[in-house]
Amino acid sequence: MNDIKSDTGSAANGMEPEVVKKLFADVSRLRLCELGLANLYKEQEMRTPTHFGVGQEAVAVGVCAALFQDDVVYTHHRSHNHYLAKGGDLGGLIAELYGRERGCSRGRGGSVHLTAPDTGFIASSAILGEMIAVAAGSALAFKMDGVPRLAVAFFGDAACEEGIFYETLNYAAVHRLPVLFVCENNLYSTESPLGVRQPANTELCDRVRAFKIAARRIDGNDVFGVYRAAQSAISAVRKGEGPYFLECDTYRWLEHVGPYFDHELGRAYRSKEELEAWQAKCPVKRAEATLIKAGIIKRRDIAEMRKSIETEISNAVAVARQAAWPETSELFQDVY
Repeated sequence: MNDIKSDTGSAANGMEPEVVKKLFADVSRLRLCELGLANLYKEQEMRTPTHFGVGQEAVAVGVCAALFQDDVVYTHHRSHNHYLAKGGDLGGLIAELYGRERGCSRGRGGSVHLTAPDTGFIASSAILGEMIAVAAGSALAFKMDGVPRLAVAFFGDAACEEGIFYETLNYAAVHRLPVLFVCENNLYSTESPLGVRQPANTELCDRVRAFKIAARRIDGNDVFGVYRAAQSAISAVRKGEGPYFLECDTYRWLEHVGPYFDHELGRAYRSKEELEAWQAKCPVKRAEATLIKAGIIKRRDIAEMRKSIETEISNAVAVARQAAWPETSELFQDVY
């Protein structure tokens, strides 16, 4: 078993101050974007089913910060964090949620089908486990072409119960594909906890190692630790050592799909106390405390940064709301 306990401050030791500041700025931006969008979603102008990633920001930021521009990312229904972390346009995301033509998928995909290929974010999908295999397909193409690129698949712990996960692990291991598998283990599949879905004491990394794939379990709420772990894993993949698996322990704060906290709606599958225990491990607050303690940033700088992000979000929302709807004459275009 891997030791997943980490000290956020220790993980940042030795990093360039600008890198530390950028990682903190990125997790802060994702948090403010998701909270802002969740609040707007309650107005019911956005009609796409939306899965928010509040609480899980450090995984997307830490991994994507370690990638090159031409590396590719695939992800699942809880896709906003990965889209933004890989460089996707905020205005394109918001317009997509509002169903407008200027959305990143031209208003056709909604929250769960984002794309920004120019930045290396290829696609997200609501089909559980689908993108795991597709990422391996990109990795196979890179290997066949002899180019130093890699593919990343983000997925949740429930995807590790799908047959495609194990089929892909086997294929990727046999062909030593340049692919990084990133499991965001947030303990729940919709409202079903791990304890009712997997045998007691199950270790996902042990399952993966059975395929002769390097695997590591880490603290997914420590953005600096995720970044370091991703750098190490990506370096091994680029050296031709085959695929790598990172299990990142984290937690989603909001309901499975929608903008509310579960306890606000009277759901009993998890307690408010459990949520609060994870909120105490908040990746944004932990990163902020590290920067302040190290003297890298001052509180007034943080306030200014947040104000700038909030202005960016407000401007993007205003533009999206005024954007044109898709033409009805194109309703059946690009439908397969």
